[in-house]
Amino acid sequence: MPKTAKKVAKKVVKAKANPVVSAPAIEPAFAPIVAAFADDPAVTRRRMFSSESVLSVGGKIFVMMVRGTLVLKLPKVRVDELVEAGKGAHFDPGHGRLMKEWLALAGSKPPWLELSREAYRFVKGVAR
Repeated sequence: MPKTAKKVAKKVVKAKANPVVSAPAIEPAFAPIVAAFADDPAVTRRRMFSSESVLSVGGKIFVMMVRGTLVLKLPKVRVDELVEAGKGAHFDPGHGRLMKEWLALAGSKPPWLELSREAYRFVKGVAR
């Protein structure tokens, strides 16, 4: 294959490879969230806190799995509201300081996707 054809082929392969879908293995509980954002070119996956299950928009993380717990970035007022309602807890990344805009959800998955979309909208608006 001529050199220019190889370059074009590589560009096509790169264009088809969505970084949300093609990254290393994700935690099974996180898969529906990854699938929900797979077609959004602004969303990427990366590694953080020893997890491959991290989604970001505009370079800012909006949702991730940390030690089996779903963690979302939301406005402080919304996090406080959900914590007070018993829906989750403030996220502690391990150094004993609770994060004001991060909610940690354990247990059942039903609100995960809805809250992930809410976190996406919040972070996307902040990342501009």
